[in-house]
Amino acid sequence: MGSPRKSDRKALLDISAWLFNIVTSVGIIMVNKALMATYGFTFATSLTGMHFVTTTIMTLVFRWLGLIQPSHLPMSEILKFAFFANLSIVGMNVSLMWNSVGFYQIAKLCMIPASCLLEVVFDQVRYSRGTKLSITVVLIGVAVCTVSDVSVNARGLMAAVIAVWSTCLQQYYVHFLLKKYSLNSFNLLGHMAPVQAASLVLVGPFVDLWLTGKRIDKYDYALPSVFFIALSCLIAVGTNLSQFICIGRFSAVSFQVLGHMKTIFVLILGFLFFGKEGLNLQVVLGMIVAICGMVWYGNASSKPGGKERRPQLPQRNNNGFTGEKIHDDEKV
Repeated sequence: MGSPRKSDRKALLDISAWLFNIVTSVGIIMVNKALMATYGFTFATSLTGMHFVTTTIMTLVFRWLGLIQPSHLPMSEILKFAFFANLSIVGMNVSLMWNSVGFYQIAKLCMIPASCLLEVVFDQVRYSRGTKLSITVVLIGVAVCTVSDVSVNARGLMAAVIAVWSTCLQQYYVHFLLKKYSLNSFNLLGHMAPVQAASLVLVGPFVDLWLTGKRIDKYDYALPSVFFIALSCLIAVGTNLSQFICIGRFSAVSFQVLGHMKTIFVLILGFLFFGKEGLNLQVVLGMIVAICGMVWYGNASSKPGGKERRPQLPQRNNNGFTGEKIHDDEKV
């Protein structure tokens, strides 16, 4: 009786974490869209820096309240993660600037096969045929929804490649650090947020000046725009936390597949709040295909053999003793 209850509890926590990520992610996209489209605050990199400043304050308050226990993480690991994370943020912004919207969306779709490759190479994961086909269906559905005009240029392609791989490495690294150092999501976020906040606040204005040709200190900070900036920062605390929680609970590939559900919600909410522009039969059909693929992926990957680690060969240590290599996630 204990095992079913434990699996039910895990399923409930998984669903809660996923919904928390969707609500906060979709919410911040809607707020940022209003902030940038309505109030002309186009400083995306600096805004992300503000998000991490707010998140850092939250982690300090939680630590003061005793909700985050002290933990250790080598500075070398923190700096490596911050490098990938910041490269992902800047890379995505540059990719959007240098590429058509269609190619930008295709590049984002490439994160799923890239994440699959990382799991196959580093975690020795093996996917069943059904799991691979379900991922393909998700990619086709989201592509039909989001891809329109596609034009490619050399510098845009390079920016997209950097953005895709840095994002995938960042997400894989979160999963790796949580397991290697036995951290929870609050601990890891507490280590990472201050470094990302400091680095993005310093480089953000220069990156935004390069991308937009505008200086953030010259922006007209009226009350409505300041309110939306503050609201964006508050929601970002939940978004950052939920991302760490989800990557800790799901694999990088599962997180990417579930993440495309956010694309569907954004399209629907964009239709509801910003009018019918962009919503047509093609988009609706793409949504249906993508959702069917996500349901199929959840079913296929959860079956025996749907997604599993390859057994490790016995390894010989210095004393000549042969034993099985134990993965971090198999330790008791």
